[in-house]
Amino acid sequence: MQLVELLNRIPVLELHGKNDREVSALVFDSRKVSENSLYIAVKGTVADGHSFIASSIKKGAKTIVCEDLPEDLNGNITYIKVKDSSKTLAHLASNFYGNPSEKLKLIGVTGTNGKTSVSTLLFDVFKNLGYNSALLSTVEIRIGDEIIPATHTTPDIVTINKILAKAVEQGCEFAFMEVSSHGISQNRIEGLHFIIAGFTNLTHDHLDYHKTFDEYLKTKKRFFDELNENAIAITNVDDKNGNVMLQNTKAAKRSYALKTMADYHGRTLEVDFNGMLLNFNGKEFWTTLTGKFNVYNLLLVFGIASELGFQQDEILQAISILKRVNGRFETFKSDGGIFFIVDYAHTPDALENVLDSINDIRTKNERLITVFGCGGDRDHAKRPEMGNIASKKSTLAIITSDNPRTEDPTAIIKEIEAGVEPQNFSKYTSIPDRREAIKMAIKFAEPKDIILVAGKGHENYQDINGVKHHFDDKEVINELWKLMSK
Repeated sequence: MQLVELLNRIPVLELHGKNDREVSALVFDSRKVSENSLYIAVKGTVADGHSFIASSIKKGAKTIVCEDLPEDLNGNITYIKVKDSSKTLAHLASNFYGNPSEKLKLIGVTGTNGKTSVSTLLFDVFKNLGYNSALLSTVEIRIGDEIIPATHTTPDIVTINKILAKAVEQGCEFAFMEVSSHGISQNRIEGLHFIIAGFTNLTHDHLDYHKTFDEYLKTKKRFFDELNENAIAITNVDDKNGNVMLQNTKAAKRSYALKTMADYHGRTLEVDFNGMLLNFNGKEFWTTLTGKFNVYNLLLVFGIASELGFQQDEILQAISILKRVNGRFETFKSDGGIFFIVDYAHTPDALENVLDSINDIRTKNERLITVFGCGGDRDHAKRPEMGNIASKKSTLAIITSDNPRTEDPTAIIKEIEAGVEPQNFSKYTSIPDRREAIKMAIKFAEPKDIILVAGKGHENYQDINGVKHHFDDKEVINELWKLMSK
């Protein structure tokens, strides 16, 4: 692409050199520079891309975008000075791939919990409705039937535009995207044209990155603040921060709720481990998904699909044949009568929601055994809170390792244990080895008991000191059950 086309609608402070160069690739990682690349020097949290301008030129970059010009300018290179390299990268990426987010209907979902589920459920609902769509989520990226493994909640902006361009090429009309706070903060959704933004809920998470809850809230809110007047913002008004998201948005405002008046209102009529009978806006239907959090997830899906112009009856028909999202309240019963649930819940709010959903369904004749841990190198404040919730709401809580990363697993466990209240001391134990913790839960369980293994869900690895070791909760449960039931 010609550089002059690439710079369309991009504010340039200074331009030194030719603007008619051919650009073969956009690169912000100097290690990936090739001949005729345009290199964008981004000031990151770990390294400053300006330090790699010289090495990028040596590797073949002919155009440099930066906030600070080098002292010595090379006459054979084009230098473009901008106010913010990170934001400029986003707009360059949109232009480079032909502004694909304007050529399909892009829907973004944000919040602490539920955004993966809602994005995936939307993709599946629209598939059931007969539409070819794209999905960008934590678990996977999909373009129609093609599956691309995901590495971050929100990929980098160049990758996003590349995926959306491919989706346009393959005839996708819709794209559903999980929008993380990291992605918003790091301008990874800058320049994208969202027609609908959905908000699930907001609880304490990622405070290792955002430092304060207020900063976390403001980051999420920025997504809605930057929507244009042609977009629609739909929020959960049962969440105390739901209306905060809408305060400064130019978008049309919509709401959904179970407890209060809203544009989209839901009620649970019946619930068990096999599914739920629900009522959305006066219409009854059955779903195999279960748990209160899934009522909220499905209600947001219902609201978004309705705002996109679909008939409510056809939406509910498409919802009623949905399968559960991988690693989200996945249930299976052993031949010995023990009920297993695997869920990704890794925040206090998510864990409480799952435990409450189980306790709402069980008759109290069954015992509830919870196996869980907390990730290393992440928010320390939620650890004691999760210890308190699990020990209070389970018959037995077994505290174990999640992804310890570079932390000592026993130190993480001690922080979780600190939240257990004295009256619940007899209701918990600690086993650092996750496999052994699951083994103990199975050993302790009797027919009809329920074992919840929480925290990892769809993940098939354990991150220990920077090495990802294969570990899949569902695989381990099945393997141990077979061994122990012989």
